[in-house]
Amino acid sequence: MSLKIILPIAVIVSVLATAGIMYSIGFDNQPEVTTTPPSPEVTSTPPSPEVVYVEKTYSEFFEGTQDIRKISSESELRDILTAYSILEGGYSDPRIFRDGGFMGLEETMELAIEPMAEPSIALDSDFAKAESGSSGPDYSTTNVQVKNVDEPDYLKNDSKYVYIVSENTLSIIDAYPAESAKLVLKIALDIESRYIQNMFLNEDRLVIFYNGQSQDEIIPQFDFIPRPSYNPVTHALIVDVTDKENPEILKDYTIDGHFSDARMIENYVYFVTNNHIDYQYPRLPIIMEGSETIMVPEAFYFDNMERFSNFNTLTAIDIFGDKINSETFLMGYSGTIYVSENNFYITYQQNYHYGYDEDSARERFFDVVVPLLPKDVRDKITEIQSDTSLNPSSEWRAISDVIQESYNNMDKNQKEELFDKIREALSEYDAKIQEDTRKTIIHKISIDEDNLEYIAKGSVPGRLLNQFSMDEHNGKFRIATTLEYYIQYEGTIRSNAVYVLDENLEILGGLNEIAPDESIFSARFMGDRLYLVTFQQIDPFFVIDLSSDKPKILGELKIPGFSNYLHPYDDEYVIGVGRDTKEIGNDRVQQLGVKVALFDVSNVSDPRVVDDFIIGDSSTHSEALHNHKAFFFDKKKNILSIPISSDVDSLDNISGAKIIAPDWNRWNGFYILGMNPEDGINLKGTITHSENDTNYYGMGNSRTFYIEEVLYTTSDRYLKMNFINNLEEINSIKLENTGKFIDYLEG
Repeated sequence: MSLKIILPIAVIVSVLATAGIMYSIGFDNQPEVTTTPPSPEVTSTPPSPEVVYVEKTYSEFFEGTQDIRKISSESELRDILTAYSILEGGYSDPRIFRDGGFMGLEETMELAIEPMAEPSIALDSDFAKAESGSSGPDYSTTNVQVKNVDEPDYLKNDSKYVYIVSENTLSIIDAYPAESAKLVLKIALDIESRYIQNMFLNEDRLVIFYNGQSQDEIIPQFDFIPRPSYNPVTHALIVDVTDKENPEILKDYTIDGHFSDARMIENYVYFVTNNHIDYQYPRLPIIMEGSETIMVPEAFYFDNMERFSNFNTLTAIDIFGDKINSETFLMGYSGTIYVSENNFYITYQQNYHYGYDEDSARERFFDVVVPLLPKDVRDKITEIQSDTSLNPSSEWRAISDVIQESYNNMDKNQKEELFDKIREALSEYDAKIQEDTRKTIIHKISIDEDNLEYIAKGSVPGRLLNQFSMDEHNGKFRIATTLEYYIQYEGTIRSNAVYVLDENLEILGGLNEIAPDESIFSARFMGDRLYLVTFQQIDPFFVIDLSSDKPKILGELKIPGFSNYLHPYDDEYVIGVGRDTKEIGNDRVQQLGVKVALFDVSNVSDPRVVDDFIIGDSSTHSEALHNHKAFFFDKKKNILSIPISSDVDSLDNISGAKIIAPDWNRWNGFYILGMNPEDGINLKGTITHSENDTNYYGMGNSRTFYIEEVLYTTSDRYLKMNFINNLEEINSIKLENTGKFIDYLEG
């Protein structure tokens, strides 16, 4: 038997004294609205509209089953959104969606989105083609989270060529051998987007994503002339780069919505797009190739109490063929994703509709406050509630009068004692409610080439930091979260947790109250362990056991600073990249330079720092602190590279590195470190990307990779090539402002 959701909904009832006209709810299951009839004494001024709360059992679309349901047509989509508008605002107008259109909704509601295989952790140059057994030079590629699951980036390379997308241009560089490296092609794509950042490389095929817009024609409310309407779309270009000087666009897929994120597994690319629901002109997302619609993805919604804000569309594309498949889901705005070789996980923060908040406020009063009032007051409130002649507004006035009268008969101490009890009870209640409502929603979809199958939905308390807060291992899904909320009488409450979920995303076990009053700054799952860094004033580094469904802390280390990113050195050592800090009194902490640390976790009960290396001061920044793709490490070659931008004086005084600086006292480049458990961390040298003649401040889009014994470092301005053994510069290619004409790619 399915459970009907019954909520009090505020329906604005306009009672006109002269005509008795009332707007009603235009659905099959209309609630019965009872109002007090107007006075027989007709006056010149009609009474003010009154808010009336109506118990409403919703239609067959929302019964509270939590099941996934298919949307069969755009007509049914309109019916679903119509029913949902009651949940959201409680006000309905029979003109909504009349004759296939929508009239004036923007005035009444807010517009707002198989068994698991054990994955491998990406270590060092695991993605080098030479490492997988193929012939050709040894090389590294993008730093990713899960082995065999590639992530998009603005730069991709193989053993010879480097491909870079920037703004609306594609550059191809013949990079190996380094001595003769040159720019083969720089072309501007004839597109409206000026910010391309996501691309895959697979043999001689590129997949390039960019955001664009489609144009439809609509007739605005009460108008008669069609007007253009623009909607966001994501383009997925498949480009053949066999001929480096004459690349060819093979496919141009257009999917409704903004690009969110993507992964590539073997010859298939999987990506998510987010499309805001157009309540005025709702339609299902479509996929086009060129100017032809090739499919309307199967669409689904969920029978729950969450706020609908987006269609989230998951699409699978065969890079070397014509296969394409897609499914779209009406739900919240998709946030962080995690992808294993078999499953695609979409997550977002739970967001209930407005009716839920209203119902909770009523329950909060009657379930918490009323039981603590004196018995005679409770009895009078019960009597008032049983009076069916009272509407909700009149009922509340009567209840508040009874409570106020009771307060007037108490002395000051009695009132304060009662108020303290109520505050304490409300704090406990509010904490429980916020723990129940501030959750991360997880959707699991199995992926197998172009086969997509929705598996399960789950949730855990708290919010995610990033993709590294999630992991799939031995048939289990693990997730680390920070729970943070505000309680009226206690302030901000904060703690952290890790949960283990089964194949159906049901919670099997968890570890709560990790580092109260702190937040997760970095996480890394490695097999049966989780390495977790939290921070407020010091850096607690936790080693957590996940060998069973009941996580437990094995060891803890507290040191100054924090790590924003954790990377495996091997099974017994972990690298951390973050910042050094110092306490400056009054519970305040000052952030200092960028810190690289090597943690020894061989003794799980007693983790320790083997060594750390601090770069610069508070003026120092590294893209690796917030983007793992800017971090490079290869254990075999004993190379760690991170981009650095800092004031020159701070680098000279602290690091002792030999810095070549421009006149304007800001240095940009890469710090190249070596590390091992025996010798710790040492500076091998620096590679400057600064320019003496340009006021160039940052190191955005910084990447490092190698081909054979050459280290390649890339910034917005340069691709530089240096020998790995001594960092002697071999060659340098300027990527921007070359002063040359830019060719345009046709097609």
